[in-house]
Amino acid sequence: MHTLHDDEAESHYLGQFIPLHYHHNMLMDKNRMDNFKAAIDYAVFEGAKVLELGGGTGVLSFLSAQKADKVWCVEFNPVLVAESRRLLAINNNGHKVEVIHADAFEYLPPEPVDVVICEMIHVGMLREKQVEVIEAFKERYRKRFGDKLPIFIPTAIIMAVQPLQQDYDFSGYHAPIIQFQRVFAEHPTATELAPPQTYSILDFTQTTSREIAWEGMFKMEKSSSVNALRFFTKNVLTMNQQDASTIDWVIDYLVLPLSQPISVQAGDELHVSFSYITGGSIRSLENNIRATLNIDAKK
Repeated sequence: MHTLHDDEAESHYLGQFIPLHYHHNMLMDKNRMDNFKAAIDYAVFEGAKVLELGGGTGVLSFLSAQKADKVWCVEFNPVLVAESRRLLAINNNGHKVEVIHADAFEYLPPEPVDVVICEMIHVGMLREKQVEVIEAFKERYRKRFGDKLPIFIPTAIIMAVQPLQQDYDFSGYHAPIIQFQRVFAEHPTATELAPPQTYSILDFTQTTSREIAWEGMFKMEKSSSVNALRFFTKNVLTMNQQDASTIDWVIDYLVLPLSQPISVQAGDELHVSFSYITGGSIRSLENNIRATLNIDAKK
């Protein structure tokens, strides 16, 4: 019997297979919506041509259509194609959006565009195919329309990692599990043991590799037990070139348990390394984390 690899197994319920109610919930995420609206308001100019890859409910295409002359909204899931057409039909300027039932890995607009929106984003750029879709698009686009690329929303991704002592007690049941933590909320069950460190910056205006590998050292600020790593992902949606300001969207944190807790004292150095492929499973990252005390630093 063929056994599915982690990444194969996840492909059965990712991307085009995400249930409709999940997309409805994204409409209610004020953090997401406010920042995308601000970025689109800034980047999309009057008369622009816009392409959205992976349109979902069509909301980002709708926001673009308030200024753009034409928006192509590409979506592979037929349920979402129907839903986006239904919703766009009852919204202002929805007629400017053409919903295309096609694969984002293959579609090209009939003419050059000014802005490309691609929101297939997950913490650490895992699970969904954001990087792969954008790189494939750039290659196809250059072949047909030349080297000048459109503006991308998001334009860059900044990722960081931090060691934690995470409480895994659930009504007396000890369960070291993968967790998501709401951004900007208080997390009393998580004790931060060192400041976060940036481990990768993806710039979509440049060629972007799917391979991510990092190793670094954290100096412990507290005596405790390191039993988890928290991963941060900040999406730089757009940049004001004049003053270098950005419109950002920080998504929920991902907390991964270590295979074995490590007792540390304040001042100890913790060596951490990991590698993974963007679009891969969460387990593929979790299984590649290595964390050890720097023994030499203790001498």
